[in-house]
Amino acid sequence: MYLRNKLILYTMVVMILFNVLSNNTLFAMLQTYGSTEPNINNPFASASSFQSKAAILDNMPSHNVTVDDINIAYKQMGYADGKPIILITGASSTMDMWNPLLLEALISANYKVIIFENRGVGDSTVGTKDFSINQFADDTLGLLNVLRIDKTDILGWSMGGFIAQQLAATNPDRVSNLILYATSCGGSNDRPTPPEIIAIDKNTTMSQSEKMQKLAPMFFAPASWFEAHPDYTNYFPIPKEYPISQQIHQKQLNASTTWAGTCNTLSSINVPTLIIVGTNDDPAPDSLTLADGIPGSWLIRIGEAGHALMYQHPDDFNRVLKTFLDINKE
Repeated sequence: MYLRNKLILYTMVVMILFNVLSNNTLFAMLQTYGSTEPNINNPFASASSFQSKAAILDNMPSHNVTVDDINIAYKQMGYADGKPIILITGASSTMDMWNPLLLEALISANYKVIIFENRGVGDSTVGTKDFSINQFADDTLGLLNVLRIDKTDILGWSMGGFIAQQLAATNPDRVSNLILYATSCGGSNDRPTPPEIIAIDKNTTMSQSEKMQKLAPMFFAPASWFEAHPDYTNYFPIPKEYPISQQIHQKQLNASTTWAGTCNTLSSINVPTLIIVGTNDDPAPDSLTLADGIPGSWLIRIGEAGHALMYQHPDDFNRVLKTFLDINKE
């Protein structure tokens, strides 16, 4: 299935990048974040480089709360009395993969920013319930309940976009604004997988470094952009928790590919919605379906960008998000 293979491709690219970068001696000891207070305004204020901001996020202590059958690890930053926004990561990703420049932009807009680990990732426990997009949405809702957040803006990336859609469709009263980044409405609407992706995926003779050179241009698409920006250590974070276990990765893929999707019920999403995607990303055609189905939604497609849009064009990405959120303030 195309959707399944897309998720496998993106996960494989990220895993290869992290495995290669984890041995990179360019990363010396960077500034760490030492406070245990979750309501500090801007923890990145003292850092100037991307790498130092990413290290601050990676070293920021997480907090743990019990939600039904699991413990969820989360981090909170920004203004304690600010409007909340919760960010939901994609398959095989950890919360410290969020671009710190994005988090800093949201903090500058006076937000209370919450990031968290999905079930089974990092310090969030696996629990006893089956992995599914519906369950992930319930986990997110449970976290909001524990944190006593009645209503929030939500940003979902890739698989996180599935979770965000499910939550908005079933609990619209809990969502102020919805941002769907590099995602689709899921379900059975898929397209043939490009043969070159299958060939790289199945090649057992290629080293991780060789696969990275083949696949990274697809994650940081188009290839011309990646060729012009080959040193991804300048814009791509490297969390300590990565890679996640193969077992959890497989459970996430199964959850994503067995999700019924929202393609037939998009009209039920009645909150202000931004759909943002890179024109060179596989979900770019799917963004048209989302925009056509969600009443009054915004569709922003940024050129020369792939699945890694928020890393490739952070200024444009952040400006669009802040404009959308500012216009749709309650």
